[in-house]
Amino acid sequence: MTKEIELSISCHDCVRRGTSDCADCLVTFVLGETPEEMVLSGDDADVVELFTAEGLLPTLKFNPRR
Repeated sequence: MTKEIELSISCHDCVRRGTSDCADCLVTFVLGETPEEMVLSGDDADVVELFTAEGLLPTLKFNPRR
């Protein structure tokens, strides 16, 4: 039995929102200039990780507020 993993990233919870890091973040790259939230399945996250490792996508700059 496998459980599907989901990754949810909310820009509202990121301390880098509105900084220069935001402009070069994976979420902004995928969703555009005014991102809100990105949800990925486990398989999607694996593909993104592969593309990021090969330099085809920017990295995730998400840093949650504490």
